Amino acid sequence: MELGWLLWGTAVLLLLHVLMELSPAVNFALRIGFYCVLCLVSSALAAVACLLVNGGRTVKNMRIIRAVVRTFKYFFGLRFEVKGLENFKVEGPAVIVSNHQSILDMMGLMEVLPDNCVQVGKKELMYMGTVGLIIYLGGIIFINRKSTSSAKMVMSEVAKTMVADNVKVWVYPEGTRNCTGDLLPFKKGAFHLAVQAQVPVIPVVYSSFTTFYNPKTKLFTSGKIKVEILPPIETKGLTSDDVTELTDRCFSTMRKTLFRLSGCPS
Repeated sequence: MELGWLLWGTAVLLLLHVLMELSPAVNFALRIGFYCVLCLVSSALAAVACLLVNGGRTVKNMRIIRAVVRTFKYFFGLRFEVKGLENFKVEGPAVIVSNHQSILDMMGLMEVLPDNCVQVGKKELMYMGTVGLIIYLGGIIFINRKSTSSAKMVMSEVAKTMVADNVKVWVYPEGTRNCTGDLLPFKKGAFHLAVQAQVPVIPVVYSSFTTFYNPKTKLFTSGKIKVEILPPIETKGLTSDDVTELTDRCFSTMRKTLFRLSGCPS
């Protein structure tokens, strides 16, 4: 009986391996499926650790989450080449902005995430099972993207909190995932936040994933991701009238860096 199950299991594994080699769509679906299961299971285990160590919702839990997620890259053959970590060492709070490409961004985020840093994310993330639970415990700030007035009110409270609690806030200014190898126009919320709190903006740029990950072509293989943390952009003395210029400046700098890291012509 045991030998029969062993033979059947071996046959299924061999069949899956053959299908993955022959069909990019099957390979993509299986790898994405495994990634989702890994996220759910790891989130459940990390949630228990967060509750036992820190007792509830706190940014301190991000250290536990970061340690867990950093192991994911080994399952998918991803390598990170990081430059400029010293630029996170600013006195006091800051607003960190980065490009947003896919569901794999979480691995890139945790690879460089500094201590005392929380993310701003869409409210819908709360309802993603154990993943929603763990990001809630990690202190993520949820906003309702469908309500502009609600989002502005939340960001206003964030500005007060980040200064009072001395935390950094990580925002994706594109507002949604974008796996085109370019940047979408930036929304101004993160820059209004930085100006209101009079804290620096720290741009973080990840090279394009398109050489190893592309949902449209069902591509998902191993690969290398270059990450560059750029020097802080000061906002002291700036007002709301300067937000547009600040946003455009950051967009231009990050776009040039994205093309350079990705080896693409600008």
